[in-house]
Amino acid sequence: MPASFAPDVLRQRLLIEGYYRRAKVDEKVIRAFFNDITSKLDLRVYGEPIIFSPGGEGKEDNQGYDAFIPLIDSGICLYVWTGKKFVSSIIYTCKNLTKLWRQRHLKNSLISAKWMLNPFRRSNFI
Repeated sequence: MPASFAPDVLRQRLLIEGYYRRAKVDEKVIRAFFNDITSKLDLRVYGEPIIFSPGGEGKEDNQGYDAFIPLIDSGICLYVWTGKKFVSSIIYTCKNLTKLWRQRHLKNSLISAKWMLNPFRRSNFI
């Protein structure tokens, strides 16, 4: 993507991935994750989370949850692989998240073990 691609549109993307130690992740835990992260980042929501679970459809390794919460300034997607105890979340917002990137830590109700923050940069794209 060229460096000048839509420079007048402020948008930030942040990938958060990690393994979790919780015995079980369910819809209640996912709602708590969304509440926690939106509160810590001062992100405003305008709707309830949408949470799906394939319930045995597809590959066993891919069982878990797919979730989304709409933000005034875009949205947050969350993907949970319950068998692997792995979680991946993408925050897409028109708010500047640079402060969070610099902190390099985010403790919350879901990701409590090994995790990483990775801001999307232009060099990440083809």
